[in-house]
Amino acid sequence: MPNPKHKFSTSRRDKRRTHDKLTEKSIQICQTTDTPHLRHRGYVVDGNLYYKGQLIVEGFEKIAKVK
Repeated sequence: MPNPKHKFSTSRRDKRRTHDKLTEKSIQICQTTDTPHLRHRGYVVDGNLYYKGQLIVEGFEKIAKVK
């Protein structure tokens, strides 16, 4: 097994690990339907598909397979 030739300091190791963290997903409330949804994603309200506050597909749940 290959091993490092020199020990990495804890500060150098931790600098590399600073970017390994989870961020909260930004949730937005639609102004037309008043429902929370993820940004830049389509969302279903009462069986209709909305995106950016506009109705895209009416009767979407009949078309899509809901698991």
